[in-house]
Amino acid sequence: MDNFTHSLAGWALSRAGLAKKTGLATATLVIAANLPDIDAFATLLGGHQHLAIRRGITHGPIAILMLPLLLTWAMIVFDGWQAQRDKRPAARLPIHKGWLLGLAYIGTLSHPALDYLNNYGIRLLEPFSSQWFYGDTLFIIDVWVWSALALGIWLSRRREKAEQDNWRNPAIISLAAVLVYIGTNGVISNRAENAGNTEYQRQKGEVPTIVIANAVPVRFWYRDVLIGDAQGFYSEAPFQFGRGLDWNNVRQINTHVPNVDYELLKAKNPDVAPLLFWARTPFAVVKEHDGKRSVTIGDARFSSALTADRFAVTTETGN
Repeated sequence: MDNFTHSLAGWALSRAGLAKKTGLATATLVIAANLPDIDAFATLLGGHQHLAIRRGITHGPIAILMLPLLLTWAMIVFDGWQAQRDKRPAARLPIHKGWLLGLAYIGTLSHPALDYLNNYGIRLLEPFSSQWFYGDTLFIIDVWVWSALALGIWLSRRREKAEQDNWRNPAIISLAAVLVYIGTNGVISNRAENAGNTEYQRQKGEVPTIVIANAVPVRFWYRDVLIGDAQGFYSEAPFQFGRGLDWNNVRQINTHVPNVDYELLKAKNPDVAPLLFWARTPFAVVKEHDGKRSVTIGDARFSSALTADRFAVTTETGN
C-alpha cells in the first residue's frame, strides 16, 4: 500500500489506546509502519532495477525481526538526547522500553500485512525464498481506507481534547471497519476469480492457467479479471459485485509473440531481467518501424501502463 495508508494505520493504532503505553508511542508506530519501505532507495538506481529490490529483503523475516530493534534503540537515544538538552516535552510520558519495542514490532508487522493485500506482490520470505505473494484484495491506493482511518483519528483526537473518557473508541471502530472492509473485498475478489474461471472455461473450453481479480480505484465493488492461458494470451473482463462477469466487454491483450529471445533481450537491456523477475503475467509486443525491430516486455496486470513505460521495457533488437 502507499505510505499514507501505512502512516494512517500506525497513527490509528496509537489513537486506539497504544499512545498511552509509553513516551514516543505515536512516533514509533508511524515510523515503524513505514520502516520496511527503506528499500525505496532502489528507485534512485534508475530504470527498472527497483523492481527486483522493492518489497523484498526489507519486508522479509530477518528485517521484520531486526528493524524494530534498531528503531527502539534510535527512539531511546533520541529521548535521552532531548532530555540532556532540556528539550524533552514535559507532557511526554516516560519511556517504557518493553512497550516501545512491542509497538515497534506492531507497527512494522502492519506494513507487510497491508502490502500483501494488493496485486503488486511482496516477497514475504526473502532472503530464504524469492517467491512472490499476492492478496489481490485492495487497490494500492484505497480512498475508503484513507477515509475510515482519518475519520477515526480525527474523532479520537477531538474527544481527547474535550477530555472525554471514550476517546479511544473512534479509532478502534475505524480499525474494525477497515478489517471488515478488507474481508468484504476478499470475498469480492474470490467471487470475481471464480466467475472468471467458470466463464473462461465456458467460452474457450479449457482451464485457464491463471486468474487474477485486479482491484480498481474507488469502485471497490468492481474488479478487472485477468485470465491467462498456456500460450501466453490474456483476456481481461470487468466484474461487478451483484452483477457478475461481463464477457461482452472482454479485452484481449495481444501477448503471444513467437521467437522472442529473452536471454538476448536481457543481455541487450539491463532492465529486462528485473522486470521479468517481478512480472506475474509477462508478455511481449513486437513492433517494426523503418526496418528496425523492437520488443516491449510488460506485465498484463499493468498493460495500460505500456505507454508510460512504468512497468514495461522496450529494447531495440536490430533489423
